[in-house]
Amino acid sequence: MRIATDIGGTFTDLVSIDENNGCMVNQKSHTTPPNFEHGVLDVIKKSELSPKSIDTFIHGTTTIINALTERKGGKTGLITTKGFRDVLEIARCNRPDLFNLVFHKPEPFIPRYLRQEVAGRMTYKGKEAEPLNIEDINAAVTYFKEQEVESIGICYINSYANDEHEHKTAEIIRSLWPEVFITTSSTVTREWREFERTSTVALNSYVMPTASSYLNNLSEKLEGIGFKGKSYIMQSNGGTTTFDQAKQAPVNMVESGPVAGVYGAAILGQIIGEDNLIAFDVGGTTAKCSLVDNGEVKVTTEYRIERTDSYAGYPIMSPVVDIVEIGNGGGSIAWIDEAGSLRVGPESAGALPGPVAYGIGGTKPTTTDACLLTGCLSADNFDNLVDLDAVKDAVVKNVGEPLGLNANEAAMGIIRVAESNMYNALKLISIRRGYDPREFTMVAFGGGGPMHCASLARELNIKKIVVPVAASVFAAWGMLMTDLRHDYIRTHISPLAEAPVKEINDIWQGMQEQAEKQFSDEGIPVAQMICQYYVDMRYIGQEHTVKVSVPTVPLKEEDKEVIKQRFHEAHEQAYTFRLPNSGVEIVNYHFVGNGGLTRPKLQKISPQTSDTEDAKISVRPVCFNESGWLDTPVYNRSKLGSGAKFSGPVVIEEKSSSTVIYPGQNVNVDQYGNLIITEEAE
Repeated sequence: MRIATDIGGTFTDLVSIDENNGCMVNQKSHTTPPNFEHGVLDVIKKSELSPKSIDTFIHGTTTIINALTERKGGKTGLITTKGFRDVLEIARCNRPDLFNLVFHKPEPFIPRYLRQEVAGRMTYKGKEAEPLNIEDINAAVTYFKEQEVESIGICYINSYANDEHEHKTAEIIRSLWPEVFITTSSTVTREWREFERTSTVALNSYVMPTASSYLNNLSEKLEGIGFKGKSYIMQSNGGTTTFDQAKQAPVNMVESGPVAGVYGAAILGQIIGEDNLIAFDVGGTTAKCSLVDNGEVKVTTEYRIERTDSYAGYPIMSPVVDIVEIGNGGGSIAWIDEAGSLRVGPESAGALPGPVAYGIGGTKPTTTDACLLTGCLSADNFDNLVDLDAVKDAVVKNVGEPLGLNANEAAMGIIRVAESNMYNALKLISIRRGYDPREFTMVAFGGGGPMHCASLARELNIKKIVVPVAASVFAAWGMLMTDLRHDYIRTHISPLAEAPVKEINDIWQGMQEQAEKQFSDEGIPVAQMICQYYVDMRYIGQEHTVKVSVPTVPLKEEDKEVIKQRFHEAHEQAYTFRLPNSGVEIVNYHFVGNGGLTRPKLQKISPQTSDTEDAKISVRPVCFNESGWLDTPVYNRSKLGSGAKFSGPVVIEEKSSSTVIYPGQNVNVDQYGNLIITEEAE
C-alpha cells in the first residue's frame, strides 16, 4: 500500500493505492492547526487503512510556509563575510510599485544584532583572496550562545564558486556547539546573487527548528500507530525527498503541497495524451495555477514569499514549480472595502471557524456559502446539517445590505468577483507569458476547481477541460506519482561559443557524481536515476536569463548550435523578440536527478451499460453567469461508467466536490473515470 497525505488550509487529504490491484481509496478530514500531525492521523484513521500495510508514506505540508508567514521560526543568527552584514537590509533597490511614496522594504527575518561578520574572502573565480579568521568565528559562536540562538546560517561572498570557507566554519561551530542547527549557503544553493542567496540561507535557518520538530513528531506518531514503511516529503521542485534530507533543507518544502497537483496534472496528461496543460487548483484557502508546456513542468529559482503588487517579499533561491497563487478559495471571505466595493479574499475562514455552511462558528460569508445559495453545491453533500437560513443571513448582512442586493444576487456577485480574481491568475501564467490558452487543456481539481473551471475556460477560450477522478484530493494523488528528485544548480558564466565542450561536460559530470552519491545514501540504485540537463542563458550584456533544455550529455561540439537555437526560441517566447546576431552565454548549469520510482497504474472503470438516469440524484435550480437560473439535472459521479455523456447545463456531484457544466458544453466520462468537458461545435 502506498499513501499520500496533503495538508491544506481547510482539509487534510489522503489518497492510497494498493499496488497489487490498483484499488484507490481517498478521504478528507479537517486540518488541525497548530498541531497539523493530528490531522494526518485523523485522516488515516478515517480511511480505515491499516498502518502496518503501508509500505510508502508521502507527505505534503504547509508547516514551512506557515512558519514563515506567521513568523514562528527559531531565533536565528547569521555569519557572513566582513563588510556584508547588511546585505539583507540593503536588499534590492528595484521596487514592485514604483510610485508608492510610503513603500517600505521587508524587514529581515534576522535582525542586525544577530548578524556577525567574519574576515576571509574568496574571489568570484573561487580563489582564496584572504584566509578565514578562526577567532572571528569563535567570537560569533560565543555571542550567539549568549543571545540563546537556536539556528545559525552561514553565507560568505562568492561561496557559490568555492564553499571551502563555509564548510570549515560549519565544522568549527559543530565542534563548539553540537546541538545548534546550521545551514551553509552552498547546501541550499550554488547560484550567484548575494542578496537572494543570503535570504535563502536566512529563511532556511529560520525554519530548521520548526521543520525538525514537526517531522520528528510526525515520525513518532506514525510509528506509534504501527507504521514501519518508508517516509518521504514533497518538495517545491515537484519531487520527493527523505525526512532526514528535508530537515537539512526545509526551505525546499515551502510549496510542498500545491506543486503536487501540478505534477499530477502533467502525469495525467501523459496518460491521456495531452502535453499542453493549465493546472487549475482551487482549495479552501487559495487558488493556484501553473502551466505545463509540452509535458514539462516549469521550475524556477526566482520564487518569493509574501510578494504582492506593492510589496517586494522575500526571495528563496531554490527550485520551485512555477505557480501563480492567489488568496481565493472556498473559504475566502467576502467583504466590502472602504470604497464600497465587493472583495473576496485573501482572508480565509480556514478550517476553524470555516464557512457559515460548516456550522462550527463561522459568521462571515465565503465563496462556499455563495456556491451553496446559487445551487452549485447541495446542502445534502455536506458532512453536517446545513443551516441555510444562517448562510442567507450572513450573505445578506455582510454583502447584500451594503450593496442593495438580495441573498441570491449577493451570492452571485461573490462568485463573479472570486472568478474574476482566478481569471487574472490564469492569464498571468498563460497570456502574460506568451502562451495562447486555446492551445492548452485545463486540468481542474481541488474542492473548488471543478465548480469554477467551465466558466473560466470559456472566458479564456480553452476548448477542453479534464476533471480527474477524486479531484478534491488530486494533489495527494499527484504525490503518489512523484519520484525522488534533487536539483543541483551551479553558476559558471561563460560565452557559449568560447566555452570548451570538455569544460561544459566536466561541470555536468561533477554535478552528476554529487547526485549519484546522494541517491545512493537514500537507497536508490544509480542505474535507476534519470538525469535531466538545463542551462540558464542570456544574450551577452543582458541581466536576466531564460532556461533551456540541453541535449543528452556528454555534449558534442555541434550540440552547442542546438542549444543556441533553443535559447533564441525560448527568449522569443518569453520576451517576443530574438537577437540572432548577438552572442549568448551560459550563466547557470541546472542538473536534475530523478529517482525513477515505479508509479502506480491507473485503474480503468467499467463501461456505462445502464441508463444514466439511474445515476440522477435530483433536478434543482442553478444560477449560471449569463443564462441565469436554470433547472439543472444533478448526477452522482460514482454511478457513472466510461462512455456516459451529457449536455449542459448539468451538475455532477461526488463526495467532496461538484462539477458544474454550463449550457453549450458537453461532458463525457473517459475510460479512467475523468470528466472531459468540451464546448459544443458552433
